[in-house]
Amino acid sequence: MMSRPVLIVATGSTFPQIAQTQGDFGAWIANGLGQAVSHRLVNAQTIEAWPDPSDLAGVVLSGSHSMVSDREPWSERLAQWLTRCVAADVPVLGICYGHQLLAHAFGGLVSDRANHEFEIGTHTVGLSAGAQGDPLFDAMPQRFGAQLVHRQSVVRLPDGAFLLAASAGEACQAFRVGRAAWGVQFHPEFSTDAMRAYIHAMPIEARDKNYDADALSAGVCETPDAASLLPRFAAIVQARESSGEIHQAGERVAV
Repeated sequence: MMSRPVLIVATGSTFPQIAQTQGDFGAWIANGLGQAVSHRLVNAQTIEAWPDPSDLAGVVLSGSHSMVSDREPWSERLAQWLTRCVAADVPVLGICYGHQLLAHAFGGLVSDRANHEFEIGTHTVGLSAGAQGDPLFDAMPQRFGAQLVHRQSVVRLPDGAFLLAASAGEACQAFRVGRAAWGVQFHPEFSTDAMRAYIHAMPIEARDKNYDADALSAGVCETPDAASLLPRFAAIVQARESSGEIHQAGERVAV
């Protein structure tokens, strides 16, 4: 087991009725990472001080029902800390809200989807040219299924970022900034049960006029390729720890 942990940052929680039967985002991410890496879970909305990046082997940010464009104080503090992690070359994986926050932290633009509707269910994601040679995405198939639920998107990437994947309904499904910081709009941690539960738990006011929960649920399928990103990320972290790469030290940030 590694001496430094992967910090799982919960930026929000799932619906209470889903958490009661299936657990929450942090547990799903931990299960996906596997036992090869040690991990520690923190709540981004209540943590008092972010750790020094040099004390961490990696960072994974969960999804959230919050909106990045609201720029809540806790979220802005997390975005600032993320820039320190990337500067220190700590591997980072942002999922959904985490994906959008990573883009925002480096000057990208996040806003509501063009149709102001949720993209939800199982969708097909395709790799972009930038994925070739990428440490996390290079071995992924050209097209793969992924679970999605979001109303906001990364509509402009940060300067110097690499677009890694897109889909018919989403121009940015994945990107990388720096050597080892990735954002994915889709949910590699979602099981089919979690995806179907989300479809049926969506509040009525969040559903567009064509929302058909039964049809969406019937279209949900297994997404093993998307799910493989979490153990792939864990393997990158483990390899870096084994090679003795040292992150740059920084000052502890009080929040």
